[in-house]
Amino acid sequence: MRVSLKLKISLALAIILLLTVGVLSKFVLHGIERYQVQTVEKHLLQQSEMAQRYISQNYLTEDERIPPGNFMHQRGQRLAMYLSMLSGMEVVLYDSKGSLVGNSMPLSNEAKGVSDTLHYAIQGKIAYQTLGNSLTYFSPLQIENKMMCIIEFHYSLKNNHDFLNITKHLFLTVGIIVFIVGFVVGYIYFYKIALIISKLQIASNHIHSGHFLDKPPVVRRDELGELSQDIFNMSNSIKQNLNNMNLEKQKLELAVQKLQVLEQQQKQFIGNISHEFKTPLTSIKAYVDLLSMYPDDPMLIEDAVQNISKQTDRLYEMVEKVLRLSALEKYDFEQQSQPIEMKDILTDICNSMRGKAAKYNLKIHTKLVSAVIWADRENLIHIFVNLIDNAIKYNEMNGTIWIDSFVDNDFLIIDVKNTGNMVSKDLQKKIFDPFFTVNMERSREFSGTGLGLTIVRKLTEKQNGTVILHRSDRQGTVFRLRFPIYHAL
Repeated sequence: MRVSLKLKISLALAIILLLTVGVLSKFVLHGIERYQVQTVEKHLLQQSEMAQRYISQNYLTEDERIPPGNFMHQRGQRLAMYLSMLSGMEVVLYDSKGSLVGNSMPLSNEAKGVSDTLHYAIQGKIAYQTLGNSLTYFSPLQIENKMMCIIEFHYSLKNNHDFLNITKHLFLTVGIIVFIVGFVVGYIYFYKIALIISKLQIASNHIHSGHFLDKPPVVRRDELGELSQDIFNMSNSIKQNLNNMNLEKQKLELAVQKLQVLEQQQKQFIGNISHEFKTPLTSIKAYVDLLSMYPDDPMLIEDAVQNISKQTDRLYEMVEKVLRLSALEKYDFEQQSQPIEMKDILTDICNSMRGKAAKYNLKIHTKLVSAVIWADRENLIHIFVNLIDNAIKYNEMNGTIWIDSFVDNDFLIIDVKNTGNMVSKDLQKKIFDPFFTVNMERSREFSGTGLGLTIVRKLTEKQNGTVILHRSDRQGTVFRLRFPIYHAL
């Protein structure tokens, strides 16, 4: 039985559409599901690492060192509640034997159906299980190579499942529509094509029989019409197609460049951290190697102790500031805001910093007005200690620091000025970027991390204020802060 070309093409089109939609849907859905799993695992691993740092810090700062088991039984409930607040998830803590020591879940005191998974965690393995829309994640926490406790996170997968179901439904709906529309349009189009091919077949039979054509059998402005034209027209068509391809290539390259810029911005922060950590670690490693080679050299030991201590302090400061910066970017910590008399707090801060300033023959002058703002006291102290500390670090010998304030249209303006070297205009835009330092040697001398001004800006914005580099010239550098004045109701 003869099967027409129109039917063959229609069937082939239907199969191609089905395969395209089906395979594309399967790969996209699988990719989404895999990405969700990786994202959840990464998030829970980060939360586990944060919990380990927090519990270790609490344990190591105890006045009297007690066994980890006793510590967890004494502090477990408080730690579980605090870690739950930090992570936004329900948290359960077990000791190294699997006994419950802390639980943030209000309606249950003991997890159910997780004994096998908990058994894996007691053996020092990360384990998790899913039940419906809930994922229970277990991670062992160790300190000093000893099992400290096991932390259990309860993570909701509802949003992930809902998103995946919506995507499946969307693919199904769109796939059906695409198949129907594509099949109908394709059938109509290929029906017309089949008619044209029939005409070309008749023309070729005429040529085979020796009856040449006096005109093109088909006149069309497409590839089929070009079959009846000469090689010159065909070459022009190919040239036009190549130009169109190059144009599309340029568009794709531009899109790729934009994606690469976005990716570079995401990786820049991690790259800066790695670069800044490398210098002190290299110095520490060098001294450790020298000590292993010359263990009996007292001068080397003294020099190594001083330098390793200095580099360790710098590492510690960088870690503290990176953690604080990360917390400011990822978590919305509750601020203890209250009315603050800025003249009093700035006077106290300046008095506490005069000793450090005097060490470098610097003087601090103040000209302050009385004004009240609504802010967190600890954050304000951190802001101005950082600014005054920078004014000391980057000042000239026998220089001066001014702290002035004045009121302008219901806003309190505070200027922090020093007599140090000016910042060039091309660097002023980068002054608040993470890990940026104007003077690298000066920064290393004072163990600077380049994160102070970044944290200052974020903390200032959390107080509904702004901070800018107001001026930097031969007369000095001025940072200006602007806060709305608080009016009691």
